[in-house]
Amino acid sequence: MDRKEQAIRIWQAGVDAVGGYTATSKVLDGVPVPDQILAVGKPAAAMARAALDHFGARPTLVVTKDDHGRDLPDDVTVIEASHPVPDSRSLEGGRALRQAVEAMQPGSHLLLLVSGGASSLAEDLVPGKTLADLAQLNKTLLSQGLDITAMNAERRKLSRIKGGGLVSCFRGEQVTVLAISDVPGDDLNVIGSGIGALPDATEFRATAQIVASNAHARAAAAELAQAEGVDLLANEECLHDDYLTIAHKLGDRIRAMPRGAMVFGGEPTVVLPESPGRGGRNQALALALAHEIAGCDGITVVVGGTDGTDGPTQAAGAVIDGSTWGDGAKEALRCADSGSYLDRKNALLVTGPTGTNVMDLLVAIRS
Repeated sequence: MDRKEQAIRIWQAGVDAVGGYTATSKVLDGVPVPDQILAVGKPAAAMARAALDHFGARPTLVVTKDDHGRDLPDDVTVIEASHPVPDSRSLEGGRALRQAVEAMQPGSHLLLLVSGGASSLAEDLVPGKTLADLAQLNKTLLSQGLDITAMNAERRKLSRIKGGGLVSCFRGEQVTVLAISDVPGDDLNVIGSGIGALPDATEFRATAQIVASNAHARAAAAELAQAEGVDLLANEECLHDDYLTIAHKLGDRIRAMPRGAMVFGGEPTVVLPESPGRGGRNQALALALAHEIAGCDGITVVVGGTDGTDGPTQAAGAVIDGSTWGDGAKEALRCADSGSYLDRKNALLVTGPTGTNVMDLLVAIRS
């Protein structure tokens, strides 16, 4: 069996298990019929499709990333916006979400479908702040190597709809929040900067549920590895650090691993130079790991964003082995241009939009 194909297949099994449509569909039997469906985030379209297939046509607004709003009925309102840096459409999406909530009548039920990416894709700014302020904040946060919890805390300071602000506009009877988690700890106050967070005290009934997470993805990847006769050596959420630190720690473990598979999840951080090249955190981690396993036989590593994108690129990540590191790799890593180097080595992992977003997934196999 081709080791590269097997590693990608195991990685993909993890992603498929947390698809927005699949994860949302599983929990809808217990949800009352909604009067309004709002979906925001990278997997928003997939989550909304699941709800519409279950409940039938009803007022629906989807705010999602460019090219992620496909395959929805014509009567669904779709606003596509920029990610990871917001644009004017992000403000349009945020206002539309707030206005839809404010317009709901007494006795109504809101189904709010929330997922990662919402921090950039939908915003309604506090008075005195502009799109330029928001864009500059996001660029600064993305370049500083902060984790998602720290970034979202800063984003909430500019927002009328984050940190529970959106739901606080509701005047109906019941709110149901279903969320796909892209943050450590699966905290609804952090996912999408808390765009689906519930206020401490409400005059309406409110429930919230995490329907998919990195732990679910890792479990599915591990299950397929074992089903294919591959010994599972590790299943951990440990990718929460600077990518070079992670590469060094995992490099020791991967070089020493016997035959089998390791599955890791999380979200590495990268401190960018002033003029970065092409790539994202997964491509950077992949290239750093390529240095760690250079010359090692029998090892393949897949590392990618479960949403199918990695930074401002069309790749999800990369697939590397002991032969990936070579001339030009060190300079590419230094200049944050890992994507260009990995492209030349035909090592990029390209999946297209996956309909989910549960942080990143790494699969290492030795045969």
